[in-house]
Amino acid sequence: MPLPIVRTVADLRAQVSAWKRAGERVGFVPTMGALHEGHLSLVRLARTKAQRVVASVFVNPTQFGPNEDFDAYPRDEARDARLLESAGCDLLFAPTVGEMYPRGFSTTVTVAGVSEPLDGQARPGHFQGVATVVSKLLNQAQPDVAVFGEKDYQQLQVIRRLVRDLDMPVEIVGAPTARAEDGLALSSRNAYLTPEERQTAARLNQAMREAIATLRDGGRIDAAEAAAVEALKAAGFGRIDYVEVRDAEDLSRLGPGPLGGRPARILAAAVLGRTRLIDNMAV
Repeated sequence: MPLPIVRTVADLRAQVSAWKRAGERVGFVPTMGALHEGHLSLVRLARTKAQRVVASVFVNPTQFGPNEDFDAYPRDEARDARLLESAGCDLLFAPTVGEMYPRGFSTTVTVAGVSEPLDGQARPGHFQGVATVVSKLLNQAQPDVAVFGEKDYQQLQVIRRLVRDLDMPVEIVGAPTARAEDGLALSSRNAYLTPEERQTAARLNQAMREAIATLRDGGRIDAAEAAAVEALKAAGFGRIDYVEVRDAEDLSRLGPGPLGGRPARILAAAVLGRTRLIDNMAV
């Protein structure tokens, strides 16, 4: 039996309410489609925490900038549905833009602080779009637990802050980044890479690992960051938006000296050809 698909908030809530009346916990995995093993690992993790799992596929226009890849973003709902079913998903929510943003829609959600550096600077308005659509999806699906990937680490921290600040009754779980054998973080946008670029792309993760090794040996944060930037330039990356070591929770700036004892995260974003790659790792 193919995976059931609902396209309206009313139908989504009706099914979730029926599960909850039966005493079942509901997990939720929001996606923009173009699914890969990373997404499916989120579904499987949600399955360990709930009896029922809902996934959404919605390419959210409000989190794309005017010169970004909204129109080109890969879309294949039938393939996504097959993959979700194979991973143990029970229901796909695939709304239209009109269902999510009906005529006259005029409310946005902004999370200050944690959303402002890094991608907040590189992609103005992006996290307002993310916070708004995630607020809507969590309200629509009413899950007990929602799973997001650590690959989008700043997004994960924005959502955690959003849920805490607005007292949303949902547990937010971060799932480890799924990677290829050479360390490249799995991403729907990896499909844009040429074969040659795909070989080069692994240098992003390698440069971060080299920076982490420097920091663990007592090296300076500013030197580790600068060395990583130079390594990416030498590898053939174009624009490098950032390679920075930040506080692991609030993403405040660390350095310029040695790391000290605070939990930290190194985060990077760089463009290779026409593809913008992001990655992060715990230090």
